Amino acid sequence: MENQKNNIIELKDIFVSFGEEKVLDGLSLAIKDKEFITLLGPSGCGKTTTLRIIAGFLDANRGEVVFEDKKINGVPSYKRQVNTIFQRYALFPHLNVYENVAFGLRVKKLKENEIKEIVTEMLHLVNLDGFEKRSISTLSGGQQQRVAIARAIANKPKVLLLDEPLAALDLKLRKDMQKELRRIQRQLGITFVFVTHDQEEALTMSDRVVVMNKGKIQQIGTPQDIYNEPENAFVADFIGESNILDGVMKKDFVAEFSGHVFECLDKGFFENENVDVVVRPEDVDIVPVEKGMLTGTVTSVDFLGVHYEIIVDIGGFKWMIQTTDECFVGDNVGLYIEPDAIHIMKKSEYSGLYGDYSTYSEEMEHLSDIEPEDDDE
Repeated sequence: MENQKNNIIELKDIFVSFGEEKVLDGLSLAIKDKEFITLLGPSGCGKTTTLRIIAGFLDANRGEVVFEDKKINGVPSYKRQVNTIFQRYALFPHLNVYENVAFGLRVKKLKENEIKEIVTEMLHLVNLDGFEKRSISTLSGGQQQRVAIARAIANKPKVLLLDEPLAALDLKLRKDMQKELRRIQRQLGITFVFVTHDQEEALTMSDRVVVMNKGKIQQIGTPQDIYNEPENAFVADFIGESNILDGVMKKDFVAEFSGHVFECLDKGFFENENVDVVVRPEDVDIVPVEKGMLTGTVTSVDFLGVHYEIIVDIGGFKWMIQTTDECFVGDNVGLYIEPDAIHIMKKSEYSGLYGDYSTYSEEMEHLSDIEPEDDDE
């Protein structure tokens, strides 16, 4: 567990199962006060279940939920200093914008002048000044999203839980709202716990990212840590593109893979230990064959505007390279890899499952991003 001093929430050894299906498997997580933390993982990994445990919508089969050093297992959701924003916003269609934001304040029986002051402040915060009398049905998806945020923060929760709240928005609006949420979080100084399966969203918005799979945490770290220093093949593959190869750590700072011995920056492995090797596509230089550490044949070239995405066959393993240098299918090319572009990982249950682009296609990549509408994680 991390330093408890600044932790607002601690999940300790949480187990959740639905019948025979194990959804959370001994999950432990400390969430710091005033941080923007994102739970990231594929559909069914347990991220939404984790959010529900924090919110009090679901009880764990085993484990402790601690809020500000007090155990809150069994405390109902309405008694927790936590609010949740769902993907579908759950706004009241029969109430206007003002009354939607005021709803929780009226439940608390605040005076009308206090309610007006808070609602006005919240609508200003989410850039909806002048929208007070608008009907919910006349608002765009982005505007409804902002009303949901205003309503959730009007009660001044200490923690705001956000369950894929941007999933229904188009790409441009989604990116705008990412910036808006980050701004609001910093301005309010409250803890945001955000759930998404979108890697770019997680890297853009978060102080820390929690990568999950099969009910377990695979890695926790800053976006830079997660991207540059993945702990296993699952994380390396899930966060961006990665060439992941079988290798051998000959000794400290020396690794062998693809039939070549490379200098690297890693140490602390056993001599001749079998390892996984990660090389990001943007960290590979295409050079003339005679200057290459490795040589292969170009099998695919896609122009993506900023760069080319090139697949190179080296001994039957398909590498992905992202470069501004133009190549053509059938070209023989060399690859040059600097020591700091090589990252060595311990073998894991995910070894051998990822990192070869033999079956890669943009269409398959996008299909894998689609989640079921009513995804019960």
